[in-house]
Amino acid sequence: MKAGDTVDVTITYLEMTERPAPPPSAPINAKIALIHAKKPPLSYFIYLYGTIGAEYEWTDRLQEPEEDLRAFVQDPNVALYTLMVDGWPGGFFMLDTREAGICDLAYFGLMPEALGLGLGRWFLRTAIQTAWDTDGVERVTVNTCTLDHPRALPLYQRMGFRPSGQETYQRTLTRDRIA
Repeated sequence: MKAGDTVDVTITYLEMTERPAPPPSAPINAKIALIHAKKPPLSYFIYLYGTIGAEYEWTDRLQEPEEDLRAFVQDPNVALYTLMVDGWPGGFFMLDTREAGICDLAYFGLMPEALGLGLGRWFLRTAIQTAWDTDGVERVTVNTCTLDHPRALPLYQRMGFRPSGQETYQRTLTRDRIA
């Protein structure tokens, strides 16, 4: 598939209504830290979002007016966590609790250089536990689409998320993709 091609994209919405078992300990010998960014600069979000999402057509947020995007990123009910690996950002997740009782795992991803280091499952379980640790959460949601990593949907399901809906739309690709 080439940049400029129009493709069908299926979004799968998932939810979890019960807290899962706690995550295992962090991988042995990994020099990692999880850092919660307080009122992160917009440029930091754009760096994480753009770098991690480049292969998966994460471009929607980059088309929003800067003030709208800043309002989302710095909303007190939206939390950004960064996985630091050996001193560099290895991934991030964002939790959105703007809707009462719901914590949406709005973004989750690893930097290309962090893929294959054995951190993905642990990091996702940590994101899920962090979501459930938020006061008043009764349900955790996430969505993924056919442009995301091909293992995303099965991984979310193995972690305990259940599909709650799907929709299909068309999108014009912004970069070449391997089918």
